[in-house]
Amino acid sequence: MPRPVIFAVAITGSIPRKAHNPAVPVTPEEQIESTHAAYEAGASLAHIHVRNPDESSSSDPELFARVQEGLRKHCPDMIQQFSTGGRGRDPAERGSSLSLKPDMASLATGSVNFKTIIYENEPQLIDALAEAMLEYEIKPEIEIFDLAMLYNAADLVERGLLKAPAHVQFVLGIPNALPPRRKMLEFLLSELEEVLPGATWTAAGIARHQIEMARWSLELGGHVRTGLEDNIKLDRETLAPSNAALVEQCVALCDEYDTRPATPTEAREMLGLRPAT
Repeated sequence: MPRPVIFAVAITGSIPRKAHNPAVPVTPEEQIESTHAAYEAGASLAHIHVRNPDESSSSDPELFARVQEGLRKHCPDMIQQFSTGGRGRDPAERGSSLSLKPDMASLATGSVNFKTIIYENEPQLIDALAEAMLEYEIKPEIEIFDLAMLYNAADLVERGLLKAPAHVQFVLGIPNALPPRRKMLEFLLSELEEVLPGATWTAAGIARHQIEMARWSLELGGHVRTGLEDNIKLDRETLAPSNAALVEQCVALCDEYDTRPATPTEAREMLGLRPAT
């Protein structure tokens, strides 16, 4: 039987629309519509950022609640994963939406130098976000932008701040962070098996590396992330005109690797999540 694969769609991200693909959905209404189309294309998990009216990244729980309500109506069994990422957001507010109890939330387990900024995740903030996710029974997706973050995640498990089995996402292709090389992904997977046994994993490739990373993930037994958040413009060209189109491109690869899109119910079971309500 083909192996079921979770297709995650990162619909918006934290980069302003004017510096990104004009198709990126910004308002809650746009996000709900775009996510529903990606859901119909085979995505079972939505990674969600929200934006202020000026398109800056926001931690506003009201905006998250509007997206959450719309997705529960139009994609009732889809996994909702809120971002707690820090670019353009006050550290004190980054966990403010967790009280809405989404299924999952992102958790970066260390700081990393990006090309123009430092993505800061100090130890106290990491612990506070992990504790909040435990309190609200939210499963973290551990974001691995650099190798040390994997070992930091193992330390969270050891200290009881992260339940095993963990779910991690390897992000490859951001300048100054992990390079988009297959050898690197294979090394990360060998370390994952040793330090976080039983963990599930996804790999995200940035821009031109998205499809290549999807192929490697399908071949190596992982899950797939795509979406306009990662689809940064290159020489004014984009990989696809919408989130749904990007999901369709990745789903089209399944037959080559004896895989198929997981249903949301299957995805919830694989990640150890509660059933949709």
